[in-house]
Amino acid sequence: MSKQGIDPYHHLDIVLNPNGTLTRRRHIPSTPPSDDPTLPVLTKDLTINPQNNTWLRLFLPANPNPNPKLPLIIFFHGSGFIITSAASTIFHHFCLATAAALPAVIASVEYRLAPEQRLPAAYEDAAEALTFIRNSDDEWLAKHADIGNCYLLGNSAGGTIAYFAGLRAAERALDLEPLKIRGLILRQPFFGGTQRSGSEVRLEYDDDFPLSVADLCWELALPVGADRDHEYANLRAENWVGILGRVRELGWKVLVSANHGDPLVDRSKELVAVLEANGVQVVTDFDEEGVHGVEYKDAGKAERLIDVVKRFVS
Repeated sequence: MSKQGIDPYHHLDIVLNPNGTLTRRRHIPSTPPSDDPTLPVLTKDLTINPQNNTWLRLFLPANPNPNPKLPLIIFFHGSGFIITSAASTIFHHFCLATAAALPAVIASVEYRLAPEQRLPAAYEDAAEALTFIRNSDDEWLAKHADIGNCYLLGNSAGGTIAYFAGLRAAERALDLEPLKIRGLILRQPFFGGTQRSGSEVRLEYDDDFPLSVADLCWELALPVGADRDHEYANLRAENWVGILGRVRELGWKVLVSANHGDPLVDRSKELVAVLEANGVQVVTDFDEEGVHGVEYKDAGKAERLIDVVKRFVS
């Protein structure tokens, strides 16, 4: 039992084994890809790195008009770096709905999980996914995706991956061409710090994402012995902030979307302040109502978020 009175292992239904691996006991529904032509969005998986078991799930609106090509959205799922998959039904359905509504081609990335593969493994997998897409001759990507009009989208830990992968990509933008990132879409991004934020204190015992669970996720995801001020967690880490000038020069825009009922909301506000202080174009979406991951529980909130993303990309 944690000092907050909430056992994070019980909350997540996981067991830490003596060898440092996790037993993930909760059944999380998954959905296979389908190229059934009667569906509004077709899906298929592409292998990125067989040694690391990383792959992409592509989402293609049915009967797309190849001229003009559709925007490309590269998506990173959440869940604290330690559970779920690109195949998890909640993320599959969100990508389906987003691909259909925008419309856009979506590439959802399956990255390695911690603690079996601690950070920066997920960040490295994200970078490898960008290179894979740039080099891919897959028909869906070649015929229908405008890789020169690309956005990185992530929720929770996926938002963190999208952010740090984006900063890495900014440093090597010329090497990635013709793939060109136009912006980042950061939905309830999961950043950390040893200094508690106001919303973390206010929502310490939150039902959806209590502070003890957030702390455990960082403990399992970060290098052994690192604290939450580590560069893989803290958005104010000097080496990351130093790249924001390049983001500004590239003309990227950044959407930061959060809810006031989420313990992470003040980290999102802090991110906006850091971005603006470095001259990055920022679009904000702060909803007074809603908890962490609300778009996966409330269809109305999902539709609202997808509309915000559509307006940002268009």
